[in-house]
Amino acid sequence: MAENIFSSFDISGQGMTVQRLRLSATAKNIANVNTTKSIDGQPYKREVVVVRAIPDSPFDDTLHTYIKMDQTSKDHAPTANSANWPPDYRVLNAITATDNSLPRIVYDPYHPDADANGYVNMPNINVVTEMVEMISAQRAFEANTGVVESAKNIARNSLEI
Repeated sequence: MAENIFSSFDISGQGMTVQRLRLSATAKNIANVNTTKSIDGQPYKREVVVVRAIPDSPFDDTLHTYIKMDQTSKDHAPTANSANWPPDYRVLNAITATDNSLPRIVYDPYHPDADANGYVNMPNINVVTEMVEMISAQRAFEANTGVVESAKNIARNSLEI
């Protein structure tokens, strides 16, 4: 899939962009954990990042090649993909979506947004889940920076030959 060192930088850069989106969404969620009224008058809804492989991208093609080879015999070595992909191809498509699960209902009769029974509709956010998401995104970002650093070292060592 990676035809040269620069495509490795590009793929890792796309991965870092996705992780930055995840960190941003997590930060917004934590900041709005107690927001009972958003612009539409409803409790804040948790943001999530949805990532998909772009159909017919080099990543998707290579993935299907590996799967086909794996299905015929586990001893088969995958063939190298010899297609010439444009240098600016995208392998991932990431969007920020709203989690439409029901809000948490908390009993707090003194809250200004409490209903007649004393219950408040709070955002559908669990801080522990958000912290796990944040750590996961941070580790994935670090892994991508490690790939960039390794590719950079390979390029530097190649020039010394």
